[in-house]
Amino acid sequence: MTEATTVCALADLIPDRGAAALLPSGEQVAVFRTGSGELFALSNIDPFSRAAVLSRGIVGDLRGVPVVASPMHKQHFALRTGECVEDPAVSVPVYPVRVESGRVVVEAR
Repeated sequence: MTEATTVCALADLIPDRGAAALLPSGEQVAVFRTGSGELFALSNIDPFSRAAVLSRGIVGDLRGVPVVASPMHKQHFALRTGECVEDPAVSVPVYPVRVESGRVVVEAR
């Protein structure tokens, strides 16, 4: 059974920007709402720098794939899979995310 945590109101998420949240397990997640309204949640930890910065990355699109570019070394991570575009051997964990009654809910892995 996974633990679900309400992290914020949907209205608090600015499209094409990230927000950091801390799950009860201590995991740091980056939550993103794209301009088209899709929600994504992935680890906030950049695997290359080990810094908790992905929520501050630039959200965009590479060849139809929604991504976030790390503010540290600019690697792109696919928001759907967590895979690094430049180095597919590296990825970040992704988390199920949904909206319930106007609130964003993230499930722990």
